[in-house]
Amino acid sequence: MKLSKKLLPVAIAAAMTAPVMVTPVTAQADSFTGNIGVHSKYLLRGIFEEAPDGAVQGGLDYGLDNGFYAGWWFSNLGYSYDSDLAGDPDTMGIDTKARGFENDFYLGFAGEFGDTGIGWDAQLLQYVYLNVDDSNLTEFVGSLSYNNFYVGLQYLLNDGWWGNAGDIYWKAGYSMDLPKGFGLAFDLGYYTYDDDDNSDLGGCAGFPGPCSVTTEDSAFRHFNITLSHAVGNTGADMYVQYTFAGDDRTGAEYDDTIVAGITYDFDI
Repeated sequence: MKLSKKLLPVAIAAAMTAPVMVTPVTAQADSFTGNIGVHSKYLLRGIFEEAPDGAVQGGLDYGLDNGFYAGWWFSNLGYSYDSDLAGDPDTMGIDTKARGFENDFYLGFAGEFGDTGIGWDAQLLQYVYLNVDDSNLTEFVGSLSYNNFYVGLQYLLNDGWWGNAGDIYWKAGYSMDLPKGFGLAFDLGYYTYDDDDNSDLGGCAGFPGPCSVTTEDSAFRHFNITLSHAVGNTGADMYVQYTFAGDDRTGAEYDDTIVAGITYDFDI
């Protein structure tokens, strides 16, 4: 679940935390770009290790000068999930030896409010998973930006294994340039949870009767500090990210972690 690298110059590691967010857009030629990256792990929204042993991620983006854009992003996963086996108390349907695959397809419009410098973005994001059942969900993504600040939300539109319709993932961040070509970014994530648990939600799937997985109305999710730098004149960037981890919808606490990687953007 990716945060578009169109967002902020040094939001390189944000691909580990969230889907596409705000992009202030000014008049420019149509563009078709790609990106690829190798990461030490895929950390989903600050707490879940989607690929703890390393991830290859990338995508394609197409944008028009009127503010319309569309894209695709992908990542390998370090597990698979079979809903037919969800009632097994030993595995809960999760196989950490098998491998799933995530595809994120998105389209939206972005622009600015006149000459204010305030950027806006409205997007529809569709998740399509391979070997992960009950997870092809849809989110509305909306955000605002000003200079190097941004705020945004992702509103889940349907129920599934990893969320309830009405769950909202809130984000805010700031980036800056440092001496010697370094960049520094700060990203905060917070969740408000819909507690109308459904039969597909993780922890409920495969078990009869009412579900009560969600015990928290809201929770601090993560705070990321990301340091980045260009890799010589190669066009690639490297980063290291420290994540102060928060809680999930059950109130479970997660450990802080470090993610590092190299990314490369290119024109097509």
